[in-house]
Amino acid sequence: MRVKRFAGLVGLLLALPVASPGQAQEPFYKGKTVRLIISVGVAGGFGEYARTLAEHYGRHIPGHPNIIVQSMPGAGGLIATNHLYVQAPQDGTVIAMVNATAPLAPLWGSRGARFDPLKLHAIGALDRADGTCAFWHTAPAKTWADLLKNEVTVGSIGAGSPMEVYAVMLNRLFGTKIKVVGGYKAGSDIDLAMQRQEVDGRCGTHLKSIPALHPDWIRDKRIVVPIVVAEQRNKDYPDTPALMEFVKDRATRQTLDLLTVTQKLDRPILAPPNTPSERLNELRSALAATARDPAFLAEIRKKNLTIEHTGAEEMSRIYAEAFASPPEVIEAVKAILGAK
Repeated sequence: MRVKRFAGLVGLLLALPVASPGQAQEPFYKGKTVRLIISVGVAGGFGEYARTLAEHYGRHIPGHPNIIVQSMPGAGGLIATNHLYVQAPQDGTVIAMVNATAPLAPLWGSRGARFDPLKLHAIGALDRADGTCAFWHTAPAKTWADLLKNEVTVGSIGAGSPMEVYAVMLNRLFGTKIKVVGGYKAGSDIDLAMQRQEVDGRCGTHLKSIPALHPDWIRDKRIVVPIVVAEQRNKDYPDTPALMEFVKDRATRQTLDLLTVTQKLDRPILAPPNTPSERLNELRSALAATARDPAFLAEIRKKNLTIEHTGAEEMSRIYAEAFASPPEVIEAVKAILGAK
């Protein structure tokens, strides 16, 4: 009886279909579309980076999905980041490139942030960038000394964006007289407002994108850069002082270090909290490969953009260290920016 049962079991197993190498499971992303959400309008530096990435990224993801860019502007990047955390599918088909300061908004008490940044998954950051406040050539702010005595206006896309963070920081730590004008959807809208002289300038991490978007601004000296928010002077603006030249005490330095930590992670790309680990690994490896891709880099250079890729591991470490800052430093940052 046992022999017959065993023989029957063997026969059943032999009758089952056997997968050949050609019948191996297809990659998850084959035939799929990945949405790359950006937290500003489609024009401007963000849009250029996103579109260029979308053209090349899919080639390096197993299954070669189509990548489309979706604009979700508002609240300094918080609308897009909230959507990624709360509403977006968590299967690896939606990722987001957000304003650099958005992932740290909960740290300094932003009431509009409805996400836990340490539960979002880092994919990588495309660049690193110094901060600045740059002004139209007609503005009454040609030098750092001018910023300390003359009132100027800058445009902003929201309280959580670098456009507002840097302005408020300079006002409260150094006594500049920068008035923030909100309501813009993208940096390109602020650039247009500068040319129309509706605002005097713009703060943020846009120094690297100006040559790509407005080469004539540099050539014709249409903008001035009174200050660079950095440790050292920027090689492209050697006569412009670095903000750290004016820092005299340890407490201010610690506060600035936390406020500017996101300069190490410009154009950060994130995935939702429950994205499967195998998809995360594919997306991360593909981004690193894209950042080394000669065709991608050639297009980046052609557009006068820059790439300084930061991997997911380092990106996660930087965020974790920021949230582990001493309580007194975090409170100092909250006091500067306020809960918005």
